[in-house]
Parts: sequence; C-alpha cells; structure tokens
Amino acid sequence: MTLCAMNDGAVSYFHIKYKKEGVILKIYVLDNFVSSGIEFAAGHAEVVRWDDPRVKNWHEDADGLMVRSKLLTAEDFAKAKKLRVVAKQGVGVNTIDLAAAKAHGVIVCNTPAVNSESVAEMALALALAVTRRVAELDRRIRSGEVVQRANVLGMETWEKTVGVIGMGNIGSRIARKYHFAFNTKLIAYDPYAPAGSWPDIPHRRVASLDELLPLVDLLTIHVPLTPETRHLIGRRELALMKKTAILVNVSRGDVVDEEALYDVLKSGHLFGAGLDVFKTEPPTTDNPLVGLPNVVSTPHAGGGTVENQEKSSLITAQQLIHVLNGGEPMSRVA
Repeated sequence: MTLCAMNDGAVSYFHIKYKKEGVILKIYVLDNFVSSGIEFAAGHAEVVRWDDPRVKNWHEDADGLMVRSKLLTAEDFAKAKKLRVVAKQGVGVNTIDLAAAKAHGVIVCNTPAVNSESVAEMALALALAVTRRVAELDRRIRSGEVVQRANVLGMETWEKTVGVIGMGNIGSRIARKYHFAFNTKLIAYDPYAPAGSWPDIPHRRVASLDELLPLVDLLTIHVPLTPETRHLIGRRELALMKKTAILVNVSRGDVVDEEALYDVLKSGHLFGAGLDVFKTEPPTTDNPLVGLPNVVSTPHAGGGTVENQEKSSLITAQQLIHVLNGGEPMSRVA
C-alpha cells in the first residue's frame, strides 16, 4: 500500500494499492461510521456493524476494530484473543487503554490532521458566537423577549490578542485564521514544538501559561488530554485572565476545570466561553455551564462536517486494512 501525503497533512485516499491475501479478515465497527469507511472495509473483510446484534460478541473473533468514542478497557484487550489492530477515527485516544493494548500486542492507530480544518472552523465559530453573543441573542428572541440592543453589546475580534495553547495541526490552523481574518496579535504556548516552528505565522512565543494568560483577549485550547494537561486551566489560571477575556475549548473537557470555570463565569470575571467538549458527554442541563447565558455549548461536534466524516471514515478503514495486511500505520499510538 502506498500512502501519499495531502497538503493538509491527511492521507490521500486516491492512490492506494493493497496486496491481496487469502485470509478473510473480520472487522467490527463499534461506533456509528458514515458509509465511506464501511463500504471500503467491506470490500476487504467481513464487517460487523455497530447496529448488528452480533457486535456484542466482538471479543470472540475480531481481527480489527474501527472506533470513534467506544471505551476500550484492559478487560476488553484481555478477552479479545484474536484482536490485532484498533483504528480510531480522530485524534483523541483517551477512551482507549493504550498500555493494555500494548501489553496484549494490539496496534492502535489514529487519524491525526484529517479533521484539522473542521475543528479549527468550529473553534472560530464558537469564538464569534461568544464575542457577538449570537446564541444568547437567538435564545432571547425565540423566548419572545424584545431585546434592547444597547444592553447586549458584544466584543470585536479585530486586532485583539489571541492566545493559542497547543500549536499542532489544529492550533496552527486556527492561528492563521485569526491572523488573516482579524489581524490579531498571536501568542503561542507549546512546550513541545521545536524552536523556529510556524515561520509563516506572525506570533510571539511564550514559555509558560503564567506569561500567556494575563495578556490574551481570547484563549483557544488545542491539546490532547494527558495526565499533564488534565485541568491545565484551573482556578488559578482562570484568575490570571482578563475580566473581559473569552475562553474556547475544542480539545477535551477535562483540560479545563469545569467547576472553576463555572464559578469564574458566574461571577462575571470572564466575558464568556465557547465549549465543544465536556467532562461528561454529551452535555446536558445537568452540567451547570450550559445554563449560563455567556456560554455557547456544542456536543463535541468539531469534526462534524459532511466532508470530514466521509474522509475520516474512509481513512480509518484504509489504515486498518493496510495494517492488518502487514503494513506500517500512518499514525501509531500504541
């Protein structure tokens, strides 16, 4: 199989060749995938979908799994004696016990960069919805209120200071959008990127959150959930931010301490927040954050575009078949 890189860092699915083998592979698809990936996998293996009653028995004979948000535990890997590969659609793998997978010789691969554009667009959409109070005004009009515009003024983004935590595929893409669309002053925090990264993006780079947070008018977060990033933004960090600042999180819910964020927003210390991710998903009214008028909430829908889902589903299936046939993963995480 030949994988050709695309301009956006994804994988070309137009120039791929597979070696044929006589073994019939069995793939279980544990989450709802759009048809592109299912159809491709079915052309190379026996496929059992998430809506097939047989799916509950995947531990017995699965050679490979396609997953999106399905929780895979150490017990799962211990029971799945034939399992060789797990292909995860998307980047985050916090729902998969990677140590257990490695211990049982199971390869886990994901699809980084494929959803970068869709998530970056969601981050920008949330930011604008908060700054211009779009969702709040919509709710008030729908409730029958006659809104007095002078009492619900928004904030402009033009030439404001934007702080980006995590300048990877998504963070660097959103940074470019802010620069070209709004002529913002960009401040980047990414302790893992080498010196000289992002030469095409005018920015200032800082070495600590303490240096970043007091300066920004808008904070946008793009990091994976790890022990190091859990509650990366907590009560102390939020207190460092401007009273008029806005926080946008499209990474993982637990990167931000939700209880602390609620208290800060409730007190009026921040202007608002745009949240696509939560500690418990999907978010409901049980989460007090979604009841605040200055919070815009979406149900982890950053990758939820027609274009991204078709591409991601297909690439997940292609990578799974490739690795099951002895090829190297495009992106191996365990």
